[in-house]
Amino acid sequence: MLQSKKKYYVYIILTVNNTLYCGYTDNVKKRYSLHLSGKGAKYTRANKPLKLVYTAEFDDKTSAQHEERRIKKLSRRQKEVLINNYT
Repeated sequence: MLQSKKKYYVYIILTVNNTLYCGYTDNVKKRYSLHLSGKGAKYTRANKPLKLVYTAEFDDKTSAQHEERRIKKLSRRQKEVLINNYT
């Protein structure tokens, strides 16, 4: 029996005060629900999530973490370009 390898995801959330939050997870739906409930991250407790605007899939945790760090270093404009190319 083939066992599917665990996937990891990088995601970006647009908050109600128009900021962008980036993170990584192995379950986007569950993680976003945690952000909505105020239990996802300190940042999203103070800056309430409005919507999930970007996700990218990776085959391993390390790759997802590297991409998260890369995105966090981008300017707001560069993040917007990334999001617009995704949608």
